[in-house]
Amino acid sequence: CIGNSGPLDEAIVDAIEDNKLVGTAVISGNRNFEGRVHANVRANYLASPPLVVAYALLGKVTVDITTEPLGIGNDGQPVYLKDVWPTNKEIADVIASSLSRDQFLKRYGEVFKGPKQWQAIQVEGDSATYRWSDGSTYVKNPPYFEGITMEPKPVGDISGARVLAELGDSITTDHISPAGNIRKTSPAGEYLGERQVQQKDFNSYGARRGNHEIMMRGTFANIRIRNEMLKNVEGGMTKHLPDGAEMPIYDAAMKYKAEGVPLVIFGGKEYGTGSSRDWA
Repeated sequence: CIGNSGPLDEAIVDAIEDNKLVGTAVISGNRNFEGRVHANVRANYLASPPLVVAYALLGKVTVDITTEPLGIGNDGQPVYLKDVWPTNKEIADVIASSLSRDQFLKRYGEVFKGPKQWQAIQVEGDSATYRWSDGSTYVKNPPYFEGITMEPKPVGDISGARVLAELGDSITTDHISPAGNIRKTSPAGEYLGERQVQQKDFNSYGARRGNHEIMMRGTFANIRIRNEMLKNVEGGMTKHLPDGAEMPIYDAAMKYKAEGVPLVIFGGKEYGTGSSRDWA
C-alpha cells in the first residue's frame, strides 16, 4: 500500500536530474501518482506481478512489449513476452505447491502475542499509560490536548491573512503530507540531523508519524509539489510576505506564527485527492 521503493543508485539519480528524464516505475501495488514510488520517479504504471517482471527484463516502457523482445536468450535468439508468460495451469500448480493452511496458522496463530522483539520490550511498573521518552525521534508526546476545553472556541473571521501556498489541480494527500523518504536538506532532515540521527537512519515520513515535530516539518514537503507563488521551483518552498524571501513552507509558517499572521492555502480541483492520510 505504501508504494515506496528502495533508494536508487546515485549515478541513476544524477542522470535523471541532470537530463530532466521522466523516471518510470511499473508496480503491482495501488499507488500510481507522481513521486510516490520514488522521489525521482514521475510516471508510474500499475500492472500484474508477471508483467512487472517482464518490464524489469525489458528495462523500458517506450516500446510495445507485445511485439518487442524482452532480451536475448542463451541460444542467441530473441525472447518475447509470449515465451515467458505463465499459463493458468502453471500459476495454479505453483500456488498449490507453495501455499498451505499450516503456513497461515503458524504465521497468525499467535498474532496477539507478538514476535520476540515485541515480547522483549521492557515495561516499567504496571502503568496503563505510555511513559514518554524525551529522547525519542519516533514517538513524542504531542501538545494536541493541552489547554483543551469541553466547549469548542467559537469560529471567528480570518482577517489580515497571508497566502502560504497557491497550488494547482490534483494536489494529493501525498503532496500535502508525504509518506516517502526524508531528504537531508529538508526541515525534517535538519531536525533529525540536529539530534545526531544519521541520514541512513532517517527512515520515512510514514514511519515517523508518531513524532509531530517531524510531521509538521513534512507538511507540503513533497519534492514534486509546485507552489505557484514561485516560478520554476519544485518542492515545499514558498515566499514570505511582505519581504519576498524564499524559504521552506514550514519555516515560513513558523515565522508567520511568531508574527501573529493567520494563513490560507489556495488549492485547485481535486485538492486532497488520493489515499487516506490523517496528517494531510
